[in-house]
This record gives sequence, structure tokens and C-alpha cells, in this order.
Amino acid sequence: MTTAFSHIACCIDDSGAGRTALEHARALRDLSGGRLSVVHVIAPAPFLVSMAASLGGAPVHDAEAERRAGEMWLGEIAAGVPGAEAVLLEGHPGEAACDWARENAVDAMVVATHAGRIERALVGSFAAFVTQHAPCPVLLVPPTVSPG
Repeated sequence: MTTAFSHIACCIDDSGAGRTALEHARALRDLSGGRLSVVHVIAPAPFLVSMAASLGGAPVHDAEAERRAGEMWLGEIAAGVPGAEAVLLEGHPGEAACDWARENAVDAMVVATHAGRIERALVGSFAAFVTQHAPCPVLLVPPTVSPG
């Protein structure tokens, strides 16, 4: 049998929409028999948070603690999907995910669509960035659509 998708990447966050996207990615992997990577990107602290911390007005951003927590959380998520691998990245979320996909021969990405208007205005849409810059087809999953 020829595998339609040999490497699927599902980009998730800690939301219901992210879990729904992972359900779709798992179903797609089960149909194609390919590899599944569960990807999460830790974004750098926003400039204003870093500036406030340096002036003593906010807690200092602890990137190492955030990374350890992210590794544990993502490892637990991936462990719940037989055969999936956890991939934790750092940087601008859209760029980091697309660069990693390009470097790791990903041939399908699954991404949830769920950001509200305010979040999109402040930080941009991860899903929109990925659809425009991914090296492969992208499956956009609305948060209320179940696989099946």
C-alpha cells in the first residue's frame, strides 16, 4: 500500500480546539499509516512582559521552567496517542512550525482554528500563517468539528 501521508504534524496548544485537531490528525494517520508528530511551539515572552520584568514591574520570565513544563505536558499528550512523537519547538510559532516541517519532510499539517478577534489583532493568526507558509498541505480544523 502506498502511504498517502508518510509524516503528519499536528500543531497543538492547551485548548479544546487543539485536542480536536489532534483527533483529526490521529484519524488521518490511522488512514494513511504514516508517522505522527505532535508539535507545540513555546513563543518568546512578549516584549512588554520582558520590559516590565527588567524594570521590576512583573515577574521574571523563566524560559527554562516554561520549557520543562512544556516538555512534560506535551509528553503526556503524545503518550495518549500510540506511536506519536512529541516535538517541542521555541520561537515565533508559525515560523518555527513551518521551518521544522520543512526540515523534517512533513507532508501534511493539521492545525486548529480558534483564535478570537482580539488575539488575532494582537499576535496574528497561527493558522493563517501556517496555511500561507507551510511546505505541505494544511488541514484546518474548526474547534467544533469531530472526526468521523
